[in-house]
Formats: sequence, C-alpha cells, structure tokens
Amino acid sequence: MEIIPAIIPKSFSELKEKMSSVRDLVPLVQVDVMDGKLTPEASWPYLSAGQDQDFANIISEKSGFPFWQELDFEVDLMVRHPENVWRDWLRAGASRIIIHIESTFVLESIIKEFKTEFFGKDSFIYSQIGLAINIETPVQKILPFVQDIDFVQCMGIAKIGFQGQPFDERVLLKIRELKSVYPDLIISVDGGVSLETVSRLIKAGVSRLVAGSAIFASGDIIQTIKQFNSI
Repeated sequence: MEIIPAIIPKSFSELKEKMSSVRDLVPLVQVDVMDGKLTPEASWPYLSAGQDQDFANIISEKSGFPFWQELDFEVDLMVRHPENVWRDWLRAGASRIIIHIESTFVLESIIKEFKTEFFGKDSFIYSQIGLAINIETPVQKILPFVQDIDFVQCMGIAKIGFQGQPFDERVLLKIRELKSVYPDLIISVDGGVSLETVSRLIKAGVSRLVAGSAIFASGDIIQTIKQFNSI
C-alpha cells in the first residue's frame, strides 16, 4: 500500500514547505496542478498572469524541483488541454503524469506520444502515465485505454479541485468494476481518503491512497502517516 500526500500549492513557497514536512516520511508526493478552467480555482503555477518564473526556471533546468534528490513527485494535471503542458512536467522531473479523461479530446494521441517519447527504461526519462476518472464518468469511458497506461486514479469526491470534501461511496463500485475487468490494474484513489475510509478502499482493491487534508490538516503529520501505514 502506497500513501501519497497530496499538495494543492497556492504558491511555490507553500509547495516547498509542504514537501519539506513529509520528505522523510514518504518516497513520493502528488502535486495537484489546477488551471482554473477544468476546476473552479487555480493553483501554482497558474496563479500569475504569465508564466510563473519559478516553474520556468525548473523546466529550463536553471533550478531543480524542490527536494528533487530526496523526494519523487507525481503531478495530477487538472487542466484543460493537458496535451499542451504534460511534457513540461516531465522535464520538471515528475515520476508520474496523471491526465483526467474529461480534460481533453486527444487522449489517445497523448498516450501514444508519451509511450513513444518517454515510456520504458531505455528512454531518456523513465516515467509513468495514469488516467484519472471523475465520480460521474462511467467506467466504460476509460476501459479502451487501460492496457496502454500504468494505472488509474479514481476520484473519491463529487467535485474535484477542493480538499476536505466528503467521501463519495460510489467510488467503491467504480473500483470493483475496474478490478473485475482488469484484476491486476493498479488503482489509486484521490479525494475523501481518510483513516475512516481507508479500510473499505483497500478491500475494494486500491493499492495507492492519495490524501491531502487528512494528512496536512491532521495536526500531527508524522503520526497520521504512521497510522495510515499501520492499516
């Protein structure tokens, strides 16, 4: 079981602060990137009118991603037209790229380009690609792509882009449905993950748990991650 702290950064300094608080506790974090179009609100690096200078420095290799030598990160691209930006995040050092199937009409093209350019241990960059599916989207929409990706992320809340929302029980059915067709599929859940819901998620077939407010708003990050790992 993999516990992944989720960060929705309002600034580059907040990203560094939160990554620092968990860098000795987990091997990887999720950075939620929101453009304010697919989601109601935006996050870093989409908060400035132009290109964010910190991010520009990272993708141009003038500076590295925070704690890049100690902590891996995956990026959840909650943006319209991810085909325009996913390469930037691989250049920034993301170990995993997550595309929301509701965010683009060229999903097949993105997956094909990813596998051609970045997939496999012989590639210049070795990363994984996953697809996220919203609670209202039928599982059938994602099935045609499953064999060409590394994992699926099921959203466990009704409205993406906000941490601390109530857990939506419908995600359990979605997980079981996916597992019935692809028993070996790696499934992560993002949204509504807490110490109260984790047992049901594991029983349904989840192997990665993405938790934001359950960790960072807990009051004791170290103890909370220990509790997650003990389940």
